[in-house]
Amino acid sequence: MKLLIYSHFFAPSIGGVENAVQSLAGGLLALPAPQGSREFDVTVVTQTARGEVDDAAYPFLVLRQPSLIRLWQAIREADVIHIAGPALLPMILGFLARRPVVIEHHGYQAICPNGLLLHQPDGSICPGHFQAKHYGECWRCQRSELSPLPTFISLLLLFPRRWLSRKAAANLAISHHVMARHALPRSSVLYYGIDDPLGERSLFSPPLDAAARLCFAYVGRFVTEKGIPILLQAAAILRNEAREFEVRLIGDGPLRPELEALITQNGLASCARITGYLTGARLAEALRDVRVVVMPSVWEETAGLAAMEQMMRGRLVIASKIGGLAEVVDEAGLTFPAGDAQALADCMLKVLQDPSIIESIGRTARDRALRFFRRERMIDAHERIYHELSNATKV
Repeated sequence: MKLLIYSHFFAPSIGGVENAVQSLAGGLLALPAPQGSREFDVTVVTQTARGEVDDAAYPFLVLRQPSLIRLWQAIREADVIHIAGPALLPMILGFLARRPVVIEHHGYQAICPNGLLLHQPDGSICPGHFQAKHYGECWRCQRSELSPLPTFISLLLLFPRRWLSRKAAANLAISHHVMARHALPRSSVLYYGIDDPLGERSLFSPPLDAAARLCFAYVGRFVTEKGIPILLQAAAILRNEAREFEVRLIGDGPLRPELEALITQNGLASCARITGYLTGARLAEALRDVRVVVMPSVWEETAGLAAMEQMMRGRLVIASKIGGLAEVVDEAGLTFPAGDAQALADCMLKVLQDPSIIESIGRTARDRALRFFRRERMIDAHERIYHELSNATKV
């Protein structure tokens, strides 16, 4: 089967969607087929420039920044079109080519002009103004960040994007929360899938050192919607109570100057530090002594890939009880109301007072991750959907 996967962003761009697309494409190519042939012929199409990435190292073809004619040819040659997020141009071309189009919704771009369901300028959770036809609210939200023309264009393009999503052969949501928010026909939930880093090895569980400070870590992008200031506010509350611990912020992004200022203003320099963006061995080393990961998001996370990764490693996750993030963690972690620094501080204090819960909850988290978030499960589910759509087209 010829499969085209369209992802506006791809390596060297960094993010959950980019990683998911690469994992899916590689996993499909690795599926066994009769007589040693491949079951799938996969092409990944992206608008991201190659940079220093060696595309020849991928087992699949990567088509970057194609012309309109070349993109049309690639879509016509494919049996099924998979679009990571409702990108308008490939949706239109897939519809015109009469190919089954699968849209995987990693965000809210089909129901919200800014794709985050955050109403600006106050940053409150949007109740769904576009779906309720409250277009004036969408206009005011966008105008708080954009000039009139870009605001008009972003709002105007949302109408065909939503319509084409409703016409898609399948809409895949990465959590039940995302599926409910979109309310699109022919929808199903398909969680992200990740590799098991432990395999047959025993659960990650470094010995508790009574003399060492317990380390709480945040891992991810430094952007407003991730709510990292809430973690620093909670840390300040605990420091004022003379609690001993460490906060490690692993990542980078536009919010870094603000976070550095908050660390200084709250007198947290002795217990909080920023490592910067890390990958590979350096990331593993930074996480080596981390027992607890905090995800203080203030927006409705669509899934929480970072939470899945840490749960798979058996770490205790403390997360905002919001959106798909709350769904992923469920009862296999500690949760608190989004934006509530005192409630987060209470969760952290609970761990400081009884570190034994790290291992017990961590085991529950790993069991949940193995049940729902394995890479093999994700690939098998996509394979089944592609075959169903391809067979239906041939009937």
